[in-house]
Amino acid sequence: MKKFKKMLPYLIVNVIAFYLTPFLIKDTGSGMLILLIGFPIICFIVALIYGIKNSFNWIYSLLVMLLFVPTIFIFYNESATIYILAYGIISAFGNVLGDNKTGI
Repeated sequence: MKKFKKMLPYLIVNVIAFYLTPFLIKDTGSGMLILLIGFPIICFIVALIYGIKNSFNWIYSLLVMLLFVPTIFIFYNESATIYILAYGIISAFGNVLGDNKTGI
C-alpha cells in the first residue's frame, strides 16, 4: 500500500493526460499526433521521474496500461488497443532508465 501511495501522483498525471488531452483532438491528424507522440512522451517522462525518485516497479507500468484501457471505449475504438502495450513498454523503459540501481 505504501508503494501505491508513492505511485499515486505519477499515475494522476497519466490519468490527466489520458482523459483530458483527447478533448484537444479535432481530426484524425491531431488524434494520431496525440496517440503517437504526446502520450508516449508523457508516459516516458513521468515514468523516468518516478524511477529517479523511487525504484523500478513493474506494477507502475501495469497500472499505466490499465489506466489507458477505458479511454479506448470512451474516446477511440478497438484499433487503439495496441497502444495499451506500447504505453506499458514505454513507461517500463522510462522507469528502468530512471532507476539508478540498474546501471543503464
